[in-house]
This record gives sequence, C-alpha cells and structure tokens, in this order.
Amino acid sequence: MRIIAHLDMDAFFAAVEERDNPQFKGLPIVVGAEPQEGKGRGVVSTANYLARSYGIKSATPISTAWRMSQAAQDKGNPPAVFLPVNMARYAEVSRKIMKVIAKYTPLVEQVSVDEAYLDLGVSHEVHEAKDPWAKAAEVAQRLKEEIKQEEDLTASIGIGPNKLVAKLASDLQKPDGLTVIKESEVLPKLGALSIRAIPGVGPKTEEKLGEMGVLTVLDLRALKREELAEKFGKWGEDIWEKAWGRDESPVAEEQAPAKSIGEQETFQTDTLESGPIFARLEELVDRVWKRFKESGFKSFKTITVTVRFEDFETKTRAHTGKTAHKTRGAIKQEALKLILPFLDARENPKGKAIRLLGVRVEKLA
Repeated sequence: MRIIAHLDMDAFFAAVEERDNPQFKGLPIVVGAEPQEGKGRGVVSTANYLARSYGIKSATPISTAWRMSQAAQDKGNPPAVFLPVNMARYAEVSRKIMKVIAKYTPLVEQVSVDEAYLDLGVSHEVHEAKDPWAKAAEVAQRLKEEIKQEEDLTASIGIGPNKLVAKLASDLQKPDGLTVIKESEVLPKLGALSIRAIPGVGPKTEEKLGEMGVLTVLDLRALKREELAEKFGKWGEDIWEKAWGRDESPVAEEQAPAKSIGEQETFQTDTLESGPIFARLEELVDRVWKRFKESGFKSFKTITVTVRFEDFETKTRAHTGKTAHKTRGAIKQEALKLILPFLDARENPKGKAIRLLGVRVEKLA
C-alpha cells in the first residue's frame, strides 16, 4: 500500500522571523535581498501570507516588492518588513522539525530545508488500521499539532497514493492545511487544476501549452502522448504522465550526492571595472571553498563561472582538469582565467556591464 504524505512548512523563512521577532507579528514580512528603497538588486526568497496579499511572492525582484509595499501603504496598509536571509537559523529550526517528523514513520525523505515526503504506508499504525487513509490523516494531524506545539510554526500536509499527488495536495489548502486525495479521487481532483500546478511547468511551458488550447490538467489529458513528445521531447511525455497522476518514484531516505557546489551574487551596480569584479570573485571563491570543505567531498574536477550582463544575457564557461583538484587555489586560479575574457572583446565584444557573477565546482568525489 502506498500512502505518501508531503509536508511543506508555511512561508518558512518569514514564519521563523515572525516567531523569533514578536515585534513583527501581524505584519507583512519579506525575506530576501536588501531593497534599498526600491533600488536594490536580487529577489524575494519568501514572503508571508500578508505580504503575498500585496502581490509579493518568491522570486519577485526586490525592487518590485518594495514598490508593491509602498503601493499597499498608500492604501492605508502597513508597509512590509524587509529582512535578510538567515539560512543558518532556518537550517537549525529545520533540523528540529525533521526530528519531530521522524517519530511518525521510519521512511522520510527530506527534499529541502522546509519540506519532506513521508511514506505513511510503512508505518505500523497506518498499515494495520481498518481504514488506512483515515488513519493516515489522523497521524498527519497529530504531526502538524506537534510541530505547532514544539516550534510554534504551521505546516501544510498533502496525502496521496504517490509523491506527485501528495505534493499537489499539500498546495490546495495553505496555510495550515491537510488534504487527502485517495487513489479513486486522483483524476477528478487533478483534472480541475491549472497546468501550472504540475511540478516543473513554468511560464514558458504554460505559454506553449496555452497556444495548443491547454489551460487545465484535464485539457492536457485530452492530448496524445505522442503530440507532447513531438512538441517538448521527453519532458512532454513526463508532463503527460503527471497529468494522469502517475509517479512511481520511491520515498528515499538516502539522497543522491550533490552534483555541484556554487555561489552567485548580483552586483548593486552593473560594472565592467576589474577591481569590484575581482573582489567579488574572491568572495565567491571563499564561500564555495567553505561549503566544499563542509560537504564531505574530497575533490572536484570542474570549475564553472556564470556571468549575467546588464541586458540579462547569461553565459557560462567551465574548465575540467585532467586530474582532480583539492585546493581553494585551484578554484581561484581557474575561475580567474575563465572570467578574464568577459572583461574584453573575447567574450564581451560590446563591452556590456556585468550584473551577476557566479562560481561553481562540479564533478565532486
């Protein structure tokens, strides 16, 4: 029996900030880059539900979020509180929450700092119940209540016959929701959803599907698998399977090792001056090296740099060594070689200013 739960903490970063800072309770909270009164660079990481009512969402440019806050304030609403990302604190809280989750089933897959899949079907309590689905909902409710009691935070949980359906269900009643979709309910409940609800379907795919007359999951099912494969390749076949609520992927405790470790940062002002660019490169190398040392990996073979220009054109260049690298110096040396052509006509013939810089190590061992 497959009874899978997907637990998603509600507006996690913002909720932790509101809990830790009582003076912000009841206010719209935006966690992300420094807005600098509408001149800031970067994006929103998380916004609480009150800030979302202003139109502010994850990945909203921070300058846009600032303007939205000002517009809401002009209408008599409280201005948003803008806070920096405190990942160390969120990770600490996440570890406590995952310990609570582990009490409820022996099989848990943590997929990010604020979400996890639980295989409730292997839980003795659920497996032996006369009505396993009802028991699974009861267990999930107890889990939500314990997280609220222990951490004063809310979670939304979706329960379904597989990971895909469970994830879709967890989004249906946010915040603090609990939604169960049994196997017999999958087709009708998923059919009414927008195609954007399908994991991985972004604006571009939505636009292309819209041109084909596809607006809902039910519309997507009306197409033939071959049509989608011809239009989108293997991804088309994948979304066709998802439209039917099919997902055989297991809840896996052991996660695949990281494929890369990288850092990137947006400049406050677009620049082509070597001084600020080299200084930022040095900082990024330091951050990548620190994370690499903490990761448990011993070596890497590829160093990659990413450059985004003022017009948002983005280029990536990489160097793979014949032998593995093991030092910070190797990251710096190769990253410097890769970035230099972007400062002259070799990679930047129009002399465009640089907006964002990134450094990454790959092929970890």
